[in-house]
Amino acid sequence: MKLILISIALLGLGVAGIAIKIWAKKDGKFAGTCASQNPHLNKNGEPCGYCGKTADQCENR
Repeated sequence: MKLILISIALLGLGVAGIAIKIWAKKDGKFAGTCASQNPHLNKNGEPCGYCGKTADQCENR
């Protein structure tokens, strides 16, 4: 029972942290959401699957 309560509390803190981050950001947008900006995810220089932009075209640098 104690483990379940600790798990719920930690999940609640995580959700609250994300909610605060969204609330504090302008227009509720996360910065740097394009996968094409991450060199570990985009080793071949392919465009983003979400917005279709390449790494040099992304606005969130």
